[in-house]
Amino acid sequence: QVQPVESGGGLVQAGGSLRLSCTYSERRFRYNGLAWYRQASTNPREMVGVITPAGDTKYADSVKGRFTISRDDAKNTVYLQMKDLKSEDTAVYYCNSDRPDFQQFWGRGTQVTVSA
Repeated sequence: QVQPVESGGGLVQAGGSLRLSCTYSERRFRYNGLAWYRQASTNPREMVGVITPAGDTKYADSVKGRFTISRDDAKNTVYLQMKDLKSEDTAVYYCNSDRPDFQQFWGRGTQVTVSA
């Protein structure tokens, strides 16, 4: 299995928290930036945040201060801790490399639904 596998989504009330996980199998991912993306309804997929191999992070303005990305390369896993969730965070969340040339395979994502 080459594509990443995301998990941890679900239904949560506004203001709540969720922690998403993503395991990857491509060895090259371990040495490159990893990113979380989301796609809501018919909107284009957007990057939520990215983490470098050194652990430096960057986030979209819409989630800054609420979302935290971390990675455990010994487990081939990247995490997305989300708090203070809002209805506009409702989307399918994906993880992948931050390099477009490494994004041949996408997982199924994990659905996050935030109720008002």
